[in-house]
Amino acid sequence: MSNAVIGMIAGMALAFAGYFGGFGAFLLVAALGAIGFVAGKYLDGDVEPGDFFRNRGDRRR
Repeated sequence: MSNAVIGMIAGMALAFAGYFGGFGAFLLVAALGAIGFVAGKYLDGDVEPGDFFRNRGDRRR
């Protein structure tokens, strides 16, 4: 499945949440989608947990 199709599905899910559940549901779906995206990137091996907590000046790897 292409990234465009995945983005379209995510956008439609956010639209349904916003329409039927209001702004609070929209924010909840957006936050859970972001968490799911990061978890998927971690499982694919694209990011490591230390990437989120490392200082910008720390260049060690």
